[in-house]
Amino acid sequence: DLVRSRGLGDVYKRQLVWLLQWPIRALVLLLITYLPLGVEMGSFPVALLAAVVIGLLGSLLILPLKALFALPWLLTSFGGLLQPVSLLFNWIITVILFALAAWLIEGFRLKNGIVSAILGALAYSIISTIVLRLVGLDVDFTRAAQALVSAGVA
Repeated sequence: DLVRSRGLGDVYKRQLVWLLQWPIRALVLLLITYLPLGVEMGSFPVALLAAVVIGLLGSLLILPLKALFALPWLLTSFGGLLQPVSLLFNWIITVILFALAAWLIEGFRLKNGIVSAILGALAYSIISTIVLRLVGLDVDFTRAAQALVSAGVA
């Protein structure tokens, strides 16, 4: 079988999982707007766009952001030995991505600025991970949710 011999089955599986995640993450974004976090979403199409943009920003900017924070992270966490410091840097990156997506998309608004970005990113990462696992999609924790679990917070 050509697909299996070239490893294309894994590629197709990842693409299918991504396509299934997209509307679910958009629904999670809409759910977050009903929580008192200060996150506003104009409509479901805006939420769909926001879910894509957050994912793309994470893919495109994760390495530059990690490079930007590499030296402060290394010095303050002793190379990752101090888990709470690593958790803080993961959250900084997650909040930056969430806030940047809100800044880029008309109809996606953070009413309380950085406070809404922090609370929204927290809720989005944890709720989307839980929902995706409940529906049976094989996804890794987001960076922030994984950091919470490894630190014993969640």
